[in-house]
Amino acid sequence: MNGIEKITARIAEDGKAENDALLAQARAQAAEITAKYQAQAKAAADEVLAQGRKNAEARARHLDSTAQMECRKAVLAAKQDVIEEAFQAAHKKLLDLPREEYVAFLADLAAKASVTGKEKLIFSAPDRAQVGKAVVLAANEKLAGAAAPKLPDASASKTKAMLNKVITGASAVLSGAAMLTLAEETRPMDGGFILSDGAVEVNCTFDTLIRLQRGALAGEVAKVLFD
Repeated sequence: MNGIEKITARIAEDGKAENDALLAQARAQAAEITAKYQAQAKAAADEVLAQGRKNAEARARHLDSTAQMECRKAVLAAKQDVIEEAFQAAHKKLLDLPREEYVAFLADLAAKASVTGKEKLIFSAPDRAQVGKAVVLAANEKLAGAAAPKLPDASASKTKAMLNKVITGASAVLSGAAMLTLAEETRPMDGGFILSDGAVEVNCTFDTLIRLQRGALAGEVAKVLFD
């Protein structure tokens, strides 16, 4: 090998060594860069996963809270339905009272609701025909009895009853406190009546009475039903 070949071979060897060194350095840098970005990618992925878990847990809590709220609303609605059925049953029970009890109930209601004793009682068409006169008569008797003085207990029973009846009738005429009348007019209603005194009316229909009592009694009804 002559001098030129030796020099050429030496240069080639040096070049190869330098290339190998550069290549090793490049590989080391690439590995370092790769490791760096892999760490960043893993950190980002971990952050995304952690946020995803937080979001999923928050969503689960929200859904659970919503489900509980909807459940409470459903239970409340069901209870309100049962309470409504209880009041409807009470309404029906009033309508299904035997005639004598129905008349007595309406007469007592009319006597308590009357202010002047001279009002008209407006019924539904069926009630006017079936119990209207009896209710007015019984209510007037209650009003007259409340206004009339009573005889002492020493009187004989039959005599006392007769005299009390006379006194009651006379007191009713004198005081004008037992002069309820049956109105010719009828109105659509499901039980009860309307007490009319000119422009002033007192609604004593069962629908209205139950509605007015509902606020006061709903709590007690719920307590009986659900406790």
